[in-house]
Order: sequence, then C-alpha cells, then structure tokens
Amino acid sequence: MYKRFIVFFLAVCLCGVTSSGQESSPRPHRTPQEEAQKQTERLVRELGIKDSIRIDTIYRMHLKYALVRQRGLSRSQNMERMQAIYNELKHLLTPEEFNRFMNHPTEQPRLPRGANMRAPSRQVQSPASRPSDPQ
Repeated sequence: MYKRFIVFFLAVCLCGVTSSGQESSPRPHRTPQEEAQKQTERLVRELGIKDSIRIDTIYRMHLKYALVRQRGLSRSQNMERMQAIYNELKHLLTPEEFNRFMNHPTEQPRLPRGANMRAPSRQVQSPASRPSDPQ
C-alpha cells in the first residue's frame, strides 16, 4: 500500500516538474535581429524620429544588447545591460527625446531597480490629518 502511494506521489511530482520546466510564455521566441527591430520601431514611433542615420544607429545599439541578452544573463547582469542601454540612448537622443522616453506613461517606471535602490516610502497619515467620512 505504501509503495503504491510513494510511486504515485513521485510520478505526480515528476509530472509537475517536467511541465513547469516547459515554456509557458505565449510570446513566440524572437531572434536578436527581430527583437532589435521591434524595439527600434517602438522607440522611433514613440519619439517620432525621422533621421535614417539615427534610426540605423539605434537599431545597431539594440542589436548589440539583444545579442548580449541572448547569453542568458543573471538578474544583476541584466540590470547592468539595461543601465548601459539607457546611458547609450542618452547620447543618441536629444535631451527632450530622452526625457520623453524615460517618462513614457505606458512604460513606467523605465528605470531599473538595483539592489541598493529603495522604493519610495509611503507616508502614513495620522488619524487627525485624514479626511473625515461624511455620515
């Protein structure tokens, strides 16, 4: 009886482990070139960049970092990669474009969170400063 239970338990655990190891992402796997093209198109569309030389430079930058990303980076390495992208974009974009890029409302927040960065603390209102409920 116990042997059957143990075998059944191990079989269930094994099925769970193998199914969780499979990719559950609905997004199809993209090549680094496709990823760089998509990121460049989004950035050009967001900022309205028309200069083909700048667009090509931005594409090459995105391709470089997409190839780096493909290596399977750790979380800290990925954060460093994102910071390098931001630093490089700061030099490729005008100050106004970079500001719009960093403050785009649908992508907030764009700044990577490092291990030493703290989330903003929430201020707790005292009961006296809270608005009273109408009764």
